[in-house]
Amino acid sequence: MEFLGTTQLASYCGTKKRCMFPDLAPTSTTKDTYQSYYLPGYRCLSSCRPNLLHKVVSVPPSSDKQFNPTGRPPTILPASRSALHARYSTRDWHHANMVQLKGSEASRYSAGRLNADSMRLIQDKDQLTYQMQEDSRRNLGERISNIDFWRSELVYELECLLKETQALETAKKRLECAADEMQGPLKIALECLYHREKRKGIDLVHDNVEKNLIKEVDVFKDCQEILTKLAQKISKQLGINRDAQHALEQDLSDKNSAHFIDEKCFNLRNTSDSINFYHGVEKADGTVSVPATWAKFSEDNIRCSQHARANSVKFRQEAEVGLESTSEEMWNHFISTNLAFNNRIAEVADAKNKLQAQLAKILQEIFQTEDTIMLLERSIKAKEYPLKVAQTRLEGRTKRPNIELCRDAPQFQLVTEVYTIDDTLHTLKRRLQEAHDTLQILILNKSKLEQEISVKANSFFIDKKCMDMRKVFPSTPRLIGYT
Repeated sequence: MEFLGTTQLASYCGTKKRCMFPDLAPTSTTKDTYQSYYLPGYRCLSSCRPNLLHKVVSVPPSSDKQFNPTGRPPTILPASRSALHARYSTRDWHHANMVQLKGSEASRYSAGRLNADSMRLIQDKDQLTYQMQEDSRRNLGERISNIDFWRSELVYELECLLKETQALETAKKRLECAADEMQGPLKIALECLYHREKRKGIDLVHDNVEKNLIKEVDVFKDCQEILTKLAQKISKQLGINRDAQHALEQDLSDKNSAHFIDEKCFNLRNTSDSINFYHGVEKADGTVSVPATWAKFSEDNIRCSQHARANSVKFRQEAEVGLESTSEEMWNHFISTNLAFNNRIAEVADAKNKLQAQLAKILQEIFQTEDTIMLLERSIKAKEYPLKVAQTRLEGRTKRPNIELCRDAPQFQLVTEVYTIDDTLHTLKRRLQEAHDTLQILILNKSKLEQEISVKANSFFIDKKCMDMRKVFPSTPRLIGYT
C-alpha cells in the first residue's frame, strides 16, 4: 500500500465515493480548498469510529467549493491523521474502567461470601461427621450387649443339650447290649440279600429264597421292635440332637466372631493404625438378616434344642420297656430259609449241568461249520483261475482283425463259461456268507451259554456262601436279651 500524497496513477486512486462523514473544512483562506480523502480500507466505517472523529476540525467551512484542477489530493496534516486513526473516546475509557472496578468488586464480594459459607459448611459437616461417628459407636455398643445376651442363652442351652445327649447315648448303649445278639442274625440275613444282589442276568430272580430272606428280615425287625427299632429311633434322635448341637455351636461361633468384629470396630478411632479406604464398600450390601430375624434365628435354634431335649427324655423312658421278644418265630423262619436255600442250590446245579452239555454240542457244531467255511473258501479260490482263463480268452479274441471278429461257437461258449463261473462264485460267496453268519450265531450262542454257565456258577457260589454264613444262630437265652 502506498501512503497519501502519491500520484493519481496509484491503484487506490479513483472516483471518489461518498462517505457518511461530512467534508472537512479548508485549513487556509486561499481558493485551494482541502478535500478529505479516505484510505481504501477505511471507507464508510462510521459505525465503528468514535465520536471524536467528527470534532477534530473546528474551522468553519468555506463557501468556495472548487476542486484542485490537477485532481491530486493534498497531503493530510499529522494532527488530522492522528485524529483519524483514534478508536476510543474518553467516555469509553471511563466506562471501561468503571466496568472493570465493578466486576472486580463483585468478584471480591462473591469470593468473600463463598469463603464465609465454606467455613460454616466445614463446621456443620465436622459436627455432623462427629455426631454420626458417635451414633455408630453407640449402636455398636448396643449391638455388643445384644450379642452378649444371646451368647449367654446359647451357652446355657448348649450345656443342657450336651447333658441330655450324653444320657440318651447311655440309654442307646443299654439297648444295643440287649439287642446285640439279635443284630447278628439280622445282619446275616441282610448280607445274604446283599450278596444275592450280585447274581447276574436271569438268575437275578425273586425266588423263594429271597422271599424267605425278606420275610426273615421282617420277622427279625418285628422281634426287635422294642429294641432295634427303638435304638434306631434313638440314633435318629441323636442325629437330631447333634444337628441342634451343631446349630447352637455354629450360632455361638458366629456370635463370638461377630462380638470380636464389633468390639474391634467399637474400639476403632480416627487415630487407629488399621483404618484404610475401602471405596464402594457402602454399595455392597451383603447382609442376610435384620435385627428381628437375627434374634429370631437364635430363638429358633434354642427352641429346636429344647424340643430335641423333650423327645430325648421320651425315648429314654421308652427304652426301659420291653427287652424281651419271641425267639421261636425267628427259629422257624431261620429253618424255612435254610430249606429254601438247599432247594435253590439243587436247581441251580441241575441247570448248570444241562447248560454245560449243550455247550459241548455247540462247540462240536462250531468245529464243523469252520471246516465248511474253509472248504467254501478253497472252492471259491479254485474258481478264480478258470474265470481268469475264460476272460483272458475273450479278451484275446477281441483282437481278431476285420471280418475274423466273428461271433462263433467258441465265442458263445466262452461268454457262457464266464457267466456260469461268475454265477458259481456268487453262489459260493453267498453260501460262505451264510456259513459265516451261522458261525457267528453259533459263537454267540456259545458265548451266551458260557455266560449263562458263569451266571449259574456265580449264583451257586453265592448261595453256598450264604449257607456257610448261616451255620451259626444265637441261642434262645441270647435272643431274649440274656448274656
